[in-house]
Amino acid sequence: MATLDEVGLGDHVCWRMGPAATFADARAYLADGALYGDKVVVIGSHGTAGIERDGSPSTSVVLDLPDAMDMDRMLAAVRREVHTATREGFRSVRVLTERMPPTAASGAEELLAGELKLDEFASESGAMVVCAFRPSRWDRTTLDGVACMHPHEVGTRAARPSFRMFSTGANRWSVDGVVDSEGAAAFNAAVRAAVRNSPMVKLGFNDLELIDAAGMQALVEAARHLPGRRIVVEGANETVHLCWELAGYAAADLPVVMAT
Repeated sequence: MATLDEVGLGDHVCWRMGPAATFADARAYLADGALYGDKVVVIGSHGTAGIERDGSPSTSVVLDLPDAMDMDRMLAAVRREVHTATREGFRSVRVLTERMPPTAASGAEELLAGELKLDEFASESGAMVVCAFRPSRWDRTTLDGVACMHPHEVGTRAARPSFRMFSTGANRWSVDGVVDSEGAAAFNAAVRAAVRNSPMVKLGFNDLELIDAAGMQALVEAARHLPGRRIVVEGANETVHLCWELAGYAAADLPVVMAT
């Protein structure tokens, strides 16, 4: 996306903020709520967001959550706003939230699992969700991995993530782009997060251009990370099928099935 003006129903967007950017730069995205009949939900205080209350849509709601890393709590609060908005006759909900980097070593996996939940929520509810990231506060590798969990991206960036993984239904995820040695670690973390949320997931490879040996190993290791997990891969092209077989994965007793 070129700007936040292009955000549409069901979109989950990674906004990499520039050095001088503030939440006030999203004012047009929020103001469009009144134009299209959407309820606006800003997660964080107006002081933190940099958006003055008198400049916000009259239909806006501010959720000042004490623990910004608690995705389950945040989602529960936003779902309540969606239900309220539906009863009140709004078309949808526009969410704006700033995501903060994890402070614990185990926080990166929690973060990715949360982003997948948020993407699934946007896909199923039709809500618009913009996650703002200040690159100066983030480790670049972690931020690049998180960006892969968003179907859309806007703002400053060095290069497009080699792959993206996003929701296409309950426990179903589409993977596009290229999963190679450069993106294998992020892909492993993303799939581990997906199987953490559900014991059985389906990955759609219809738009995947390439997955190399490192990517396939990352997939297998992610499936083995937790006991009782199963991954079904659908839509893989002939080249991916051939590479999978040549690597010996098709004949092995693995919790990953490459559907024909």
